Amino acid sequence: MRPNRPEGAEPDSSPVAGARARTLALALRQATAGVGGQGALLHRWDPGTRRLTLVAVDGVDAGAVRAWAELHEEQDVPPSRALRRGVLVQVAGDSLGTGAAGTVAVPLIRADGPVGALSVLLPGTGGPDDVQLSFLQAVAAWTAERLEGTAGTPPHREPVAAHERTVRREELTAMLAEAVTVQDVVQAVAQHVLSPFCADGLVVSVFEDGRLTRVGEVGYPSEYLKRFEGPLRAGMPVTDVLRTRRAQFMESPAQMYERYPAVTDKILMGTSPKMAWAFLPMIASGRAVGVSVLSYNQPRPFGEEERTHLTTLSALVGQALERARLYDLEHARAQELQRALLPRTLPRLPAVVAAARYLPAGRGEQVGGDWFDVIPLSADRVALVIGDVMGHGIAEAATMGRLRTAVRTLADLGMAPDELLGHLNDLVSDLGEDFYATCLYAVYDPVGRTCCYALAGHPPPVFVHPDGTAHSPVVSPDPPLGAATPPFAVHELPLPDGSLVVLCTDGLIESDAQDAEQGLAELLQVLRRAAVRPARFTGADQEEDARGMAELCDTVVSELLPDRERTTDDAALLIAHTRALPADDIASFVLPDDPRAAGQARELVRDQLSRWGLDDLSTTTELLVSELVGNVIRHGRGPMRLRLLRSRNLTCEVYDGSLSTPRIRHATYTDEGGRGLQLVAALSRRWGARYLSDAKCIWTEQDIPNGSRTGSPTGSADRVGALP
Repeated sequence: MRPNRPEGAEPDSSPVAGARARTLALALRQATAGVGGQGALLHRWDPGTRRLTLVAVDGVDAGAVRAWAELHEEQDVPPSRALRRGVLVQVAGDSLGTGAAGTVAVPLIRADGPVGALSVLLPGTGGPDDVQLSFLQAVAAWTAERLEGTAGTPPHREPVAAHERTVRREELTAMLAEAVTVQDVVQAVAQHVLSPFCADGLVVSVFEDGRLTRVGEVGYPSEYLKRFEGPLRAGMPVTDVLRTRRAQFMESPAQMYERYPAVTDKILMGTSPKMAWAFLPMIASGRAVGVSVLSYNQPRPFGEEERTHLTTLSALVGQALERARLYDLEHARAQELQRALLPRTLPRLPAVVAAARYLPAGRGEQVGGDWFDVIPLSADRVALVIGDVMGHGIAEAATMGRLRTAVRTLADLGMAPDELLGHLNDLVSDLGEDFYATCLYAVYDPVGRTCCYALAGHPPPVFVHPDGTAHSPVVSPDPPLGAATPPFAVHELPLPDGSLVVLCTDGLIESDAQDAEQGLAELLQVLRRAAVRPARFTGADQEEDARGMAELCDTVVSELLPDRERTTDDAALLIAHTRALPADDIASFVLPDDPRAAGQARELVRDQLSRWGLDDLSTTTELLVSELVGNVIRHGRGPMRLRLLRSRNLTCEVYDGSLSTPRIRHATYTDEGGRGLQLVAALSRRWGARYLSDAKCIWTEQDIPNGSRTGSPTGSADRVGALP
């Protein structure tokens, strides 16, 4: 919240006035947060009129502060009383009718006298402790400097060096207010403290688990700083600073030796390039969260004004550092959760070799919910899925994990893309009105050489044909999951052997500088400029194929996101190289709709497996097909069809015109039947059923001995990871 401007005052739009307004706003917020208050007020004193004028307010309703808009120095109110006495005063009661339990006021005093008062409204009866009051006085001392040069106050001409230091301090406060991570805080201190205070070195350390951990440094050899690592020990400046929460200033090596001889003898003398030091505690929430050390190449004195400035700035840095550490902790936990939920490897399947990249946002508040997966289906079909849970944070990352698990479960049931998205839509809707997600679910069929997909508010896929041409079908996507009303539209297109399927989330193609359509057009241009020829990935060496896919992912990412550190959204990219099943590995037969079908099916299986050199699997496969066909004759209806597929596994499929669901049941000892599917489950590697528009298919898979396999790839997995 920005501090309110006093009524009747003319706005000053100059850069200096704007910087000072932001500085006063930060001072009020720090004062409120430092003592756990509910709001703060800032009065400037005019020695000519002997009055206090309200110049800034934070966290308090404008109507409530009118009673304190103009105060005489003799009034019996906390700001006037603090100004008269020249000390901090604390008064119980609700002076302004805001519900506060009390008020603490601190005079703003410079070297030439008082300039105003800083007041904080307290919500409870306990009041701030000594550490909080000490911090409030430090904020007040720093704020008094900022009131210099405001309206009604005679201007004060500063020396050039002091003026530069003031400007740098204003820049520091503004940068700290925007700092998100610990490294942002360290960078702000390095940029805006070293030069104004003529320092040559900086070390910023956080205190945790009884030891100091360096989070940033400037102007020191790395080998030298390693001497300070380890648990804290007595007789060290940083130990005393953390214990007393008071700054330590060493103006020369002699003074350091006088106060800390053990440290000087063991570490500093003869090895340190520094000759003076300022050890500054960083205080937040009433405790020391770390120490910042400014160092100088020459001995130097520290004046009282400089000591006050450094102490005040270190308190501001401490508040920013504590906030940044909390952010870093939550961000790290969310990223860890997200990595755990994303697939660590992608399977290398006979029909698809895929590579993927997940890229967290370079800047922003939290991680997102982008995800992807490659799921093997029956008959060598492959499901390619990519999605994005809207929002950022741990909750979104957890929702992403739930959706990925749900997709795998529904995909195993053989659901069509539109039906699967319908179930996902119900799942997201049940999470609440604030949850939405986009998703693209595609199924590649290497036998029919088609790709069937459905969209829920997601960017469309890009297809790259073997001749290098790239295109993205123009379709109207359904609304995102959680906002859609099924049914979802299904899109199907033929896909030549050796094509690429490219899926991505909006973080890859959409930004503040361009919309999704422009980004998609750029993606197509990148693929064309790369002169991609998917045929070059085809070969017996699957490792080479996988490396080529990974290199292509890297090329796309580097072209579309050249400055990853400035991105504000997560991005995911999935590229799959498809391979059709050769015609010689497919055998399809029409069976009669009568009891003779089982015998005929056994004979067809025996002959086909003999042609493929798989006689060792003939007996088992005959039993399987006999049970499947017999089940159709007893419980289903025609037309009936048998299909055999030879790939990494041997797949046996029986189609019929019934949509009934096959189920394994427990047969008793006296039952003459009911054990067919138990036999199917025992003899096959896995089995299942999938449903077409007017028919169903019951399928089984068996492992093929290594010596009998075709040229299909046998690799197991492709590593997946974000770019470094």
